[in-house]
Amino acid sequence: MGRYGYLALWCGLFGVVALIGYGRSLAGMTRVQRMVRAVGRIERVGEPQHGSSPSLGIPVVVSFRDPATGREFTVTNDGERGDRITAAWTGREIGVHYPPGSPQEFRFTGSPGEGGHGLGWPNFAVFLIYAGAVVVVAVDRGWPWALLGFGGLWAVSGLYHLPGNIREVNSRLDTLDSMATVPGSVVAVIKSVSVADDDGHVSTRLVPVVAFSTRDGTAVTAYCDSGLPDPAGSRGRDVTIHYAPDDPAVFSPDPAAERRSCKQDIVYNILGLLAVVAASVVGAVAL
Repeated sequence: MGRYGYLALWCGLFGVVALIGYGRSLAGMTRVQRMVRAVGRIERVGEPQHGSSPSLGIPVVVSFRDPATGREFTVTNDGERGDRITAAWTGREIGVHYPPGSPQEFRFTGSPGEGGHGLGWPNFAVFLIYAGAVVVVAVDRGWPWALLGFGGLWAVSGLYHLPGNIREVNSRLDTLDSMATVPGSVVAVIKSVSVADDDGHVSTRLVPVVAFSTRDGTAVTAYCDSGLPDPAGSRGRDVTIHYAPDDPAVFSPDPAAERRSCKQDIVYNILGLLAVVAASVVGAVAL
């Protein structure tokens, strides 16, 4: 069987996967769609242990009501419980989802909004079909087809997403301009240690945990991934926190540095788009 025969087998296999996935999604039968979704409320916030792992999240006690039975549950985020809670205060609403009839198997999500449609695997299968076709055609007819095939795909994707990315960055800049300022302190420094390469080099990531009170008296505990110098020695340090009045989870200890970072993101996105467009043009011209 030649390469085009293998390509037909490849496309047929992943085509079936995609069709089954899209069919299940249209019928509302994917795992994501079948999940029961409830709104949880944080009742109590604990303080992360100094030196513990960032993967644990901020310890909280959450209550939620099962929509099917009306029964109320009070749970904690110990163990693997979905999304980490990286910013917490009493009264904050978060999302809780679980299989039908099994609220004890709950998982937390960052927001109480609706879930997705379970299209991740079907979309990935379609991408594999496209990638397989481009690879085979490029091997058969030359490298320009690879540049045109893959460069064109990323160029279209970049053109589609760039306006949204720019809107998000501009919205973030507007939020930074409207932030309120309050005093805070670093209450702990948590860390994760991992082996960075095959030679056994160890990589350590330090994340300060800050505590601050909003102007209306809401006590917030949150991970501060960036913006604080010398995180290793920051425990007990007093800091100035700038936060969004409508959402204290959006905050920054250094708005000026974040503004520069946001503007750099736009530049990098545009440069990346120009690069893939140029690759597509080179491939088209060389055909």
